[in-house]
Amino acid sequence: MEALKLQQGLSFLNLGSGTGYLSTMVGLIIGPFGVNHGVELHTNVVEYAKEKLDDFIKNSDSFDKFEFCEPIFVVGNCLEISSDSHQYDRIYCGAGVQKDHENYMKILLKVGGILVMPIEDQLTQITRTGQCSWESKNILAVSFAPLVQQNRAEGSKPDAVELPPVTVRSLQDLSRIYIRRTLRDLTNEESLDNGLVQRAPQKRKRRRCRRRRINTYVFVGNQLIPQAVESEEDERIEEEQHKGDQEQQEAQEKERQREEERDIGSIEILKAVNVLRDKIMTLPLPESLKTYLLYYREK
Repeated sequence: MEALKLQQGLSFLNLGSGTGYLSTMVGLIIGPFGVNHGVELHTNVVEYAKEKLDDFIKNSDSFDKFEFCEPIFVVGNCLEISSDSHQYDRIYCGAGVQKDHENYMKILLKVGGILVMPIEDQLTQITRTGQCSWESKNILAVSFAPLVQQNRAEGSKPDAVELPPVTVRSLQDLSRIYIRRTLRDLTNEESLDNGLVQRAPQKRKRRRCRRRRINTYVFVGNQLIPQAVESEEDERIEEEQHKGDQEQQEAQEKERQREEERDIGSIEILKAVNVLRDKIMTLPLPESLKTYLLYYREK
């Protein structure tokens, strides 16, 4: 995902989308005005991906915290995509690609777009810089199962995969997106004004270990081996250091407890309440519209 350099509003194609997990995470980044399509070879896997997506929309807290581009999955072999299909800003392939299929993948990419796929045991980032020019960069060594090539009976024509159309959202859907965005911004501002912001825990300082000075050598056979010798000065310094470490740890623990006591109320509120949902439920609207704004979520 880092190599894809995702941004809001981009179009994304996942070749070998599997359970749909990656497509769902991408949907949280590209937002509601992006395009999110996936192609998967196995029908039962696509059905499972749709079930998990439905569960995510209904039950995940992330759905109310971020804007979302819902992925659309189709069944088919990604090596048989229709030649007149539209191109994408970002493409990811989740299976090993043979060198002779590299150009086929590149053609699906818009100029300025990024394609990430494993080629010959190297996860490769390819940027299309022009109509007939690309730049490639190896990211890291990987091991992927290869793309499955469709078995063709002699003389038969393979079934072309039709990618989902890019459609314009309805006015009703756009209204829901902007109402939720406005309410989310309002609740975030109110949380800041009320100090309901969970603070990141303080990092503990690492103990500084003192290296003992080696000041003697011991002969073992024909070898000269350095050996550390404890002295009264060393013991005194070590004792003082240990005492200082204990005092520092006690001070840090007291500060942490004070921070917890100060913020515990706001943290409990943040964990217990879905503020966007509560805001929607207070609107002077019919229950049917509130349910629609909540995407029919029950919690």
